[in-house]
Amino acid sequence: MPLEHTKPLTPAHETPRGAAGPPVAGGPSADPAPDRAPASAPTPAPTPAPLPVRMPGHRGVDPPTLLAAHGCWYPSADPTGEHVAFICDRAGVPQLWSGPARGVEVHVLDGDPDPVTEVSWSPDGRWIAYTSAPGGGEHTRVLVVRPDGTGRQVLAGAEPGSAAHLGCWTRDGTALAVTVARPPASGAPVADLGPARSGGLAAYLVDPDGAAGPLLLFSEEGAASLRVCDMSADGRFALVRRGPRGRREALVLDTASGRATFALHVADGDPWIGRFSADARTLWLRSDAEREFAALLRVWLDEDGRSGGLSVAAQREESALDLLSVPDHGRWAALAWNAHGATELESVGLAPGRTDGDIGPRHHPVLPHEVVTRIAPVERGGLFAALSGSRRRPGIWELDEALVPARTGWSARDEDAVPPGRPPVRPVPLRCEARDGLVLGGWYYRAPGQDPGRPAPCVIHLHGGPEEQERPVFNPLYHELLGRGLDVFAPDVRGSSGWGRSFVDADLGSGRFAAIDDVADCAAHVVSLGYADPLRLGVMGRSYGGYLTMASLVWHPDVFRAGVAVCGMSDFATFFAGTEPWIAQSAAAKYGHPERDRELLRALSPMSRIDQLRAPVLAVHGEHDTNVPPTESEQFVRAARDRGVPARQLTLRNEGHEFLRADNRRLYRRAAADWLERHLRPAP
Repeated sequence: MPLEHTKPLTPAHETPRGAAGPPVAGGPSADPAPDRAPASAPTPAPTPAPLPVRMPGHRGVDPPTLLAAHGCWYPSADPTGEHVAFICDRAGVPQLWSGPARGVEVHVLDGDPDPVTEVSWSPDGRWIAYTSAPGGGEHTRVLVVRPDGTGRQVLAGAEPGSAAHLGCWTRDGTALAVTVARPPASGAPVADLGPARSGGLAAYLVDPDGAAGPLLLFSEEGAASLRVCDMSADGRFALVRRGPRGRREALVLDTASGRATFALHVADGDPWIGRFSADARTLWLRSDAEREFAALLRVWLDEDGRSGGLSVAAQREESALDLLSVPDHGRWAALAWNAHGATELESVGLAPGRTDGDIGPRHHPVLPHEVVTRIAPVERGGLFAALSGSRRRPGIWELDEALVPARTGWSARDEDAVPPGRPPVRPVPLRCEARDGLVLGGWYYRAPGQDPGRPAPCVIHLHGGPEEQERPVFNPLYHELLGRGLDVFAPDVRGSSGWGRSFVDADLGSGRFAAIDDVADCAAHVVSLGYADPLRLGVMGRSYGGYLTMASLVWHPDVFRAGVAVCGMSDFATFFAGTEPWIAQSAAAKYGHPERDRELLRALSPMSRIDQLRAPVLAVHGEHDTNVPPTESEQFVRAARDRGVPARQLTLRNEGHEFLRADNRRLYRRAAADWLERHLRPAP
């Protein structure tokens, strides 16, 4: 069933007279029903149109390869499938590279030090679009460059303080959809999550050739997220993902009238939620609407974009559909299923002539590694897949028409995952029971050379999100800890993905207290198995995992002997005051409203129990983090020191919420391992 809109959508055709803006194509109303009139409330000024800025092109000088054990990920193929653009960190920072699919000579297309996060080759082959993060921060921008490295320009996000996000290309490749953020109104109250403080998000179609000005598709006031995932071949309809975490929604928009003709709840996770068929009479969606696990849904659309019904085209018991990729012709799709953390990939025929909603033959390739993180289909057949595994760095593999995988020549070899002498550790899955009976999952890594009959020092590592999931992929941080003789248990506490919608929602509201208890219960479980020494337990995590680390240290002070909190929230009041407006919107849906749920958020904040802190703590933060501002770590460290608890903060330069530069990642890993080894390993 469609979800109720949490914020009014602003029809583009209601732009106030005299407001600056581009030609208008339309935008959605607050109601998906096409016969309703738009809301009559006053409409704020629209988010300004993006201003393209020309940049120096690639001059043919590739940066030196600093990392033999580098990673390649996020592939996007040209229309022929003969060339691939991708992200690679061989020069020490994730950058845009390109090269022949079956060759070894690849070249950097953007040598700037700003990390690249997403890539999309245009359907006509003339442009490569990508997203970069200046200074490693959250104010990203969208750029395009020609395959030969010329014509580089910022399409959106060039203005100081602005942010932009990548959307889809039109099917003919003449325009790119981008989402731009309007800054919040100055002086807006901290507790106000409405349009005054949250600004707005707007989606535009931008022509990289500059033949036409930016075209406003739609905008939303106080939006938490907005992404154009697909456009129909004739341009009449757009598929948009919107809404905060846990309440994501797919909208089909009539671009001429500006109305939403269809809406349906969709799963969190990968933002590319679906695609139209070639004739726009079928919509394929990755959705968990009224389901525990996301499945492939087929939605029949009439000529006006309204739903004529929907059916489940593909589903799996206890497995969620993680990734959905459909070529423009729409005759087949690649599906990546999440089986408790590992990926099962399949190709299915979509049988466009059928009316019963069934799908065609299925093919299941045997993958050389455990997890697929991105799928890039090729029109002629086959695909490129970004793979990660517990014993390898991320790499890109080509799967031909028969889905036989072959590693690309420019991806690092599996044997180069780490320097010689200490191979990566393959984890074992563990299940444990929380104190209220909920079953939790996770992966246990045993340090090489550990006496199997003797409990070892162990670090409980907590992922972010909270809706992320621990997956069996090579983690250099774990490799560093294991090399110091420290075991690692990486659990999925309640709130994690991969275990069904009920599990994801189990930490909402006051359920977060149970998530904090889950951390202690996981520690108790590995102690009961004889793996971990109860007197040498540590806890660490990043983002939400950083919050859980601080919370675990003050709620269970007698369990853990040391902690490393990375980019974590220490006080929800100060977090909501300092974070990005659109992040605050999503955070309110997960943690609580900063005004209405003030008492609950105060009770859940680690700073409210700082007097209980006993264990030494290291806090790590990126200096440009505007997702969770560095002050969250600073106030926790300062309060710990005031109480005589050993505490230190490491601030990483030119990093945001993610640590993307090789030198900073190495510094972080070694600092964290030094801290935990010092406090968990016995003195010589």
